[in-house]
Amino acid sequence: MGPLGTILLVIAILTVVIVISCIKIVPQANAYVIERLGTYHATWTTGPHFKAPFIDRIAKKISLMEQVADFPPQPVITKDNVKMQIDTVIFFQITDCKMYSYGVQSPMSAIENLTATTLRNIIGDLELDSTLTSRDIINTKMRSILDEATDPWGIKVNRVELKNIMPPREIQDAMEKQMKAERERRELILRAEGEKNSTVLVAEGKKQAMILDAEAQKQRQILLAEAEKESRIRQAEGEAEAILKVQEATAAGIKLINEAAPSDKVIAIKSLEAFEKAADGKATKIIIPSEIQSLAGLAASLKELTSADETNVNN
Repeated sequence: MGPLGTILLVIAILTVVIVISCIKIVPQANAYVIERLGTYHATWTTGPHFKAPFIDRIAKKISLMEQVADFPPQPVITKDNVKMQIDTVIFFQITDCKMYSYGVQSPMSAIENLTATTLRNIIGDLELDSTLTSRDIINTKMRSILDEATDPWGIKVNRVELKNIMPPREIQDAMEKQMKAERERRELILRAEGEKNSTVLVAEGKKQAMILDAEAQKQRQILLAEAEKESRIRQAEGEAEAILKVQEATAAGIKLINEAAPSDKVIAIKSLEAFEKAADGKATKIIIPSEIQSLAGLAASLKELTSADETNVNN
């Protein structure tokens, strides 16, 4: 191989090396800003790209993922002249690579200074208590202001969070004492409410017990009345049944007497027996039927005749 061949080989190798070096692959969630002869030419997104040798260059490699900027605590003064330190965290994302590359010289420094200024302006309109209890409001206001201010820079501010609020030591001591007093007050209130609820529950329990006792007594009286009523009904039924039995026995006796066809003398004797039972000495006044009177006279005559016969016999 002659000198000419060697030169051609070297030129071929250099050409291959230059071509290979000009092939670039952009990773996922990244973008490259390309300048041609010192001016903005294009923005490469994910995938392979080829840049012109010697005239194109990669000016900036930019990440398109959401980024977090944790700035150091910033001194601020509240409306009631309390100086404190506030630590902020910003979540942002680059949306326009060209504007991000050429809109501001130092984007992170600009965002930090803008955050400190915005924070001082917002806190300056609030008192200490409002500052400590209005984090959501402060976060919303800061996000809105920063997002609008950074829009020309190709940056979108997604969230702003107050990471830490650090008031002076004497303010912290006073807040701790206030919180302790508030906890003690709540404890006393809760204890009083507990005692009140306990008293109410005891009274309710006694009331329910009295109501149940009254209902039990009422139910007992009802049961006793029903039992007495049932007893009276059974007693009346027994008496009625006894009267019915007596009537049935009387009817049966009368039936037997009728079937026996007694003579007048038997009837007269039975009438005298009945009159004897009626005149037992307890009655003060007795009305004697005429039939009984005639029978009584007949009985007296029979008694005299019987006595005369006995005297004659004895003589």
